Amino acid sequence: MKLFYGRNSPYARKVIVCAMLRDIDRQIEKLPVNPHLTPPELAAVNPLSKVPCLVTIDGLALYDSPVIVEFLDTIGEAAPMIPTLAAHRWPVLRQEALGDGIIDAAVVWRREAMREAAPDRHLMDRQTEVILRSLGVLEADVPSRHPDVGMVTIGAALGYIDFRYGELAWRDACPKLAAWWNWFAEEPSMVATRPPGP
Repeated sequence: MKLFYGRNSPYARKVIVCAMLRDIDRQIEKLPVNPHLTPPELAAVNPLSKVPCLVTIDGLALYDSPVIVEFLDTIGEAAPMIPTLAAHRWPVLRQEALGDGIIDAAVVWRREAMREAAPDRHLMDRQTEVILRSLGVLEADVPSRHPDVGMVTIGAALGYIDFRYGELAWRDACPKLAAWWNWFAEEPSMVATRPPGP
């Protein structure tokens, strides 16, 4: 299998961490690309020119991190990252969606902040509100310490906030979530996938 990924992409980090936690990452050849430059090797398999993009052994290209994680769950013998029992499955998938939404908002904020023209402060403030509101939900329902796609996505989101949005002081308002993040940030797969920057 081949995985096109961006070194600073939180979505790609999510996929790689899930693969590492299931001990199948050595089956994946990791190919770093800059999707913003539309590299031909990525565009040839993903017309969206987005990462992550996984190409299976059969040559099937899968895009978007939720689809890739679900596919990876079909490989190997380790417990899946997405629970099969409904009572556990839906809360985990909801947490994954919340984490992806936090990342989406942080990416929009970052893109706007980097504009050469005057940034749209209203748009940036709205993304900040989305993130803080979401972190408040997580403070009331801290992620599990049992490996699943929900906890990994939340970890990727918090890591991206710290990496790109350092001015956002969220820890004082979310001490339980901050304690959880301090623990998960030191998990070997999270340490190994820290974005190199800038």
